[in-house]
Amino acid sequence: MKKYICFSLIAFFVCLRLAVLADGPPPPPGNPGSGGGGGGPVGAPIDGGLGILLAMGVAYGGRKFFQARKSKKKAGDIEQAA
Repeated sequence: MKKYICFSLIAFFVCLRLAVLADGPPPPPGNPGSGGGGGGPVGAPIDGGLGILLAMGVAYGGRKFFQARKSKKKAGDIEQAA
């Protein structure tokens, strides 16, 4: 069951990464008869891997949470046995 949850979370974040783009479509080209340079400034992507870093942080935090919960439960079982 954990494998399915992990796989679905990874797939969700990959799809989210592909769906959310910080950069919109480029502006239309300028009038070639005006003799000017190109159009307006071209936007740059903002995230730079921020989505991947965020997903890795969530996965790491989830793993640590479950490890702490597991060790706490194990310590409770040992305490009850004594």
